[in-house]
Amino acid sequence: MLANTQAAKNNNNFQKALLFLAPTIILLLIFFVGPIFMTFFFAFTNMSLTGAAAQNIEFVGFQNFVQMFKDPNFKTSFTATMIFLIFSGVIGQQVLGFLLAFLMKQKNKTFRKFVGGTVMAGWVTPEIIVAFTFVSFLHDNGTLNQILGTIGIEPISWLFTFPMVSVIIANIWQGSALSMLMFQAALDNVPVSVEESAKIDGANRWQRLCKITIPMIKNTIFTNLVIITLGTLGVFTLIYTMTGGGPARATSTLPVFMYEQAFVNYQLGYGTAISLVILLIGIVLSLAYIRLLKAED
Repeated sequence: MLANTQAAKNNNNFQKALLFLAPTIILLLIFFVGPIFMTFFFAFTNMSLTGAAAQNIEFVGFQNFVQMFKDPNFKTSFTATMIFLIFSGVIGQQVLGFLLAFLMKQKNKTFRKFVGGTVMAGWVTPEIIVAFTFVSFLHDNGTLNQILGTIGIEPISWLFTFPMVSVIIANIWQGSALSMLMFQAALDNVPVSVEESAKIDGANRWQRLCKITIPMIKNTIFTNLVIITLGTLGVFTLIYTMTGGGPARATSTLPVFMYEQAFVNYQLGYGTAISLVILLIGIVLSLAYIRLLKAED
């Protein structure tokens, strides 16, 4: 009898909780789950903004994906994406973020607030503003060339001659703040006593970093790596504003390629299929990081 009463009470509490959560669940279904299912569906159709396909959407199976992998522009965009991801995300933001956090470790609060605030200013700045700032900085008549001109160096067309380097530097500048914050929190939790013991035993700073500090924060390193990878794969505004994907498709990453197909060529089905490939790349890399972390354990 008591068990039945308790079960009825738990069921009543569950119904009340479900009632309170109903608005949130409905919003998630409409604005999150629904678009996901629609994306998967449209990726297998010939959906378009113009022509006969705009009136009559047809299921075409894997035709979009077959077309994609035969398209030389896709291969170019995939290569550009991997270069951009590795150098601006995996290496650039990770290394710079860790370096900033490591240099600020055990510094006084005033210094940490100043450096942290300066770096954070770039992170909170809208991507479009960051893009225009770097366009102005790297323009033929921009700030960088004016500085180089004072020491006798001829102006360089950075956005045309070194387009990928330009967007990589811009992305590192903006995105390193998140890595710095995560590494700063992790480094603050590394016991000072452990490092002091290693120092007494004769370990130099490099040995303490490689043998003690990095192994103790490896979970943060991998977590940050996943976040940076997913964020970098989706960078569009910065690249498109700075270079438009050029010159000669040198910076046409997969998000730029997807935009061109969906909203320039009006092939929404094809563009949606490209978005699924971007999602798949993010999932595969994230699983690889997790597996690598487990292997390290």
